[in-house]
Amino acid sequence: MKCNLLFPVLITGLCACTPVQQRSSEQNDVNTPLHLIQPDYPVPYKVQSEQEVAATLRRVRDYLNEVTPAGLVDRNTGEDITDHTAADTAARMARGDFRIVSYEWGVVYAGMLRAGSVLEDTNFISYVSDRMRFIAEVIPVYRPLVEKGMPDAYSFRSMVSPRALDDAGSMCAAMIKSMQAGIDADLKPLVENFIDFIVNKQYRLDDGTLARRGPFPGTLWLDDLYMSVPALARMGSLTGDARYYDMAVRQVVQFSDRMFVHEKGLFMHGWVEGMDPHPHYLWGRANGWAIMAIVELLDVLPADHPGRDQVLGILRAHMEGLARWQSGQGFWHQLLDRNDSYLETSATAIFTYSIAKAVNEGWVDPHAMGPVAVLGWNAVTTRINNQGQVEGTCVGTGMAFDPAFYYFRP
Repeated sequence: MKCNLLFPVLITGLCACTPVQQRSSEQNDVNTPLHLIQPDYPVPYKVQSEQEVAATLRRVRDYLNEVTPAGLVDRNTGEDITDHTAADTAARMARGDFRIVSYEWGVVYAGMLRAGSVLEDTNFISYVSDRMRFIAEVIPVYRPLVEKGMPDAYSFRSMVSPRALDDAGSMCAAMIKSMQAGIDADLKPLVENFIDFIVNKQYRLDDGTLARRGPFPGTLWLDDLYMSVPALARMGSLTGDARYYDMAVRQVVQFSDRMFVHEKGLFMHGWVEGMDPHPHYLWGRANGWAIMAIVELLDVLPADHPGRDQVLGILRAHMEGLARWQSGQGFWHQLLDRNDSYLETSATAIFTYSIAKAVNEGWVDPHAMGPVAVLGWNAVTTRINNQGQVEGTCVGTGMAFDPAFYYFRP
């Protein structure tokens, strides 16, 4: 595990830092050399040990395992339905705190697989395998019921008949990773259905850039880089078919050409064909989706692919920009370049992972970027409560062209 080996020191003298609660209130410039007077850091200021990182991850996993059941119940009696092949219109998914077939949960599954591999902890892998097997079992049974308009069919509809990249990309990437991890579930038909939607059915601009028809015709949502590129890249690694790599690289380059704001080192959230001048609202989590999509692509893109250097250049420019806009607390803001907008957890977590991954892989300078990741991780840990819930995350968000929309998202 490399999480505490990314960089030899956070800053010169870090190892001499003492916890806030152990510092004497009488410490001053009379009785203590100035360089030894410790500031009151708002977040932990150290390189956390492997054991500390692992304990935090396990606390989140245990919470999620408790509140995301994978099963069916009878809608009338509430009793468990153990034979999924016998499901009918009286069946519904067991209620939990979160949906287990959403784009958010595609990220969770990918994260669980990664954590399980790094920590050599099969409980993370079991979390994914239990749910993937359940999904693989129930979708063929529910397909005709969804098509007939079964009550509570919404959760299954996105799997049976995807209508947007949100429905397809993240879950598809997680399923391919599950297949590559050796999870025993028949996921191939679901993956093929998702990929068919991404490649052949999703609306796009004339040059092939994946787009949406809302809020205006010809709109690019930065979020869609994650909802497409990791799935395409992983499909390339699964099949060996270079056209999937080519598609993924093309999306990163064409989104960046339109949406990367060079003077800020950040991406705008939305771009609309024909809009001029174009407002720049640099939403945190959308930038997270972009940087994580690029990291996911580089993780499997062959070293000799002709587009690799260009993608790597985009990654480095974006990470340089992100380092510039990190707050003193280690978090990033809801609108990244507006420090009167609130500090937001999900963007901070995504940036932290992506930067740490890039350091571990040697894609960016460890001395420049390592401390950014350490401080980001330390900040995130302060938003994980004793129950394992992660606090301070902006709700699901559409697109707008005024600042109030982003400032006041709950």
